[in-house]
Amino acid sequence: MNRIDIGDCELALEQRGAGPILLLVHGFPLDHSMWDEQIAGLSQDFHVLAPDLRGFGQSDVTPGKVTMDQFADDLAALLDALAMDQPVALCGLSMGGYIAFAFCRRHPGRLGHLILCDTRSDADSPEGQRGRLAMAEHVLKAGSSSVVAAMLPRLLAEATTDRRPAVVDHLAAMIRSTDPRGIAAAQRGMAERPDATDLLRQIGVPALVVCGQHDSVSPPTHMRAMADAMPDSQFVEIPDAGHMSPMENPAAVNAAIRNFLG
Repeated sequence: MNRIDIGDCELALEQRGAGPILLLVHGFPLDHSMWDEQIAGLSQDFHVLAPDLRGFGQSDVTPGKVTMDQFADDLAALLDALAMDQPVALCGLSMGGYIAFAFCRRHPGRLGHLILCDTRSDADSPEGQRGRLAMAEHVLKAGSSSVVAAMLPRLLAEATTDRRPAVVDHLAAMIRSTDPRGIAAAQRGMAERPDATDLLRQIGVPALVVCGQHDSVSPPTHMRAMADAMPDSQFVEIPDAGHMSPMENPAAVNAAIRNFLG
């Protein structure tokens, strides 16, 4: 991986392939390696950029709070640092989807296609905000391993948990290796993210909405409604997958992305 200076921090970046730019934005509290199968498969046709976000993976950590706007501005600064001024296809999962909405608002001219994987357009409820802030405080005291047991069951389909130990182990390892300060900062930022439901109607680029069949965090009913609200969109449900559809059924996700961008 390379480290790219974006001004006030350095981001670690996996960069592979040639062609139209596909920017992969990972979920919480993970890193670029959740996209390993997409990097390997889609870099045959696209110039794939898979950064570790600020506070995650091998990138620099900013303690305190990092908002979705900051993450989105980081991505724009990354493109600037790489001298890439053509519109990109931005693909974000879960928190990566929240960042994608911020990117749509703040950098619309840099967006050519939008791919939303297993994410939500609504803001947190007051209860959800309290839960995020509580985790932020807890992880700073107890460490990243303390959130693995709480998160894993919600992220994966039951069949994945039962029959795909390599996926379970990879996901758990990503969470354990994340800096607690990065987890806390992102939780505080997510807790105050704005509702993006009204934004959906204003998205002026082609959009693909991808959702795992058994996703309980951002269920297919919610994501199908998101797709219906966008002017130019298509919805693809990924079989045999939960919230981590790119890891659980990468062949189906890769096919959906390739067909959409092809």
